[in-house]
Amino acid sequence: MAELKILTFPDRRLRLKARPVAAASDRLRRLADAMLAAMYAAGGVGLAATQVNVQLRLLVMDTSLERDSPQCLVNPEIVDASGEVISEEGCLSVPEFTAEVSRAQRVSVRARSIDMEPVELELDGLAAICVQHEIDHLDGKLFIDYLSPLKRRMLRKRLEKTERASRPEAVGL
Repeated sequence: MAELKILTFPDRRLRLKARPVAAASDRLRRLADAMLAAMYAAGGVGLAATQVNVQLRLLVMDTSLERDSPQCLVNPEIVDASGEVISEEGCLSVPEFTAEVSRAQRVSVRARSIDMEPVELELDGLAAICVQHEIDHLDGKLFIDYLSPLKRRMLRKRLEKTERASRPEAVGL
């Protein structure tokens, strides 16, 4: 599979809701491997398929310190959540921006493995935050949606200005 491009805000495709994965396949395995490669290359700890413009309920993550424990979750859903933690979050689709976000401290997740075997996880700390963040992506939601409207507008303007500045100048012939 070709190298994946991570979509960045305000790309509207980030707002699409992913559809469930029906069955395991070689294509799904290749996608998960390519997503892990893109996530590691970008220095992230999680990546949802919607972030690479694939509208399937698939996420990858690796919150280990050694970056050697990748996980692939198909059709993940949070079935229980408890506690609250406020932490500084960033996102590969919202580069160079972080903000404090309130999330559940512990979550129970039901999903399928890449081979469509049932998986149940009890997560806390960074892993719990990461899975909530990535499931939000699968639902078309970004961490900046937790911010005030004013902060979101300021971020959008800053990103649009950065994008305009990075475009090559038109050259007259």
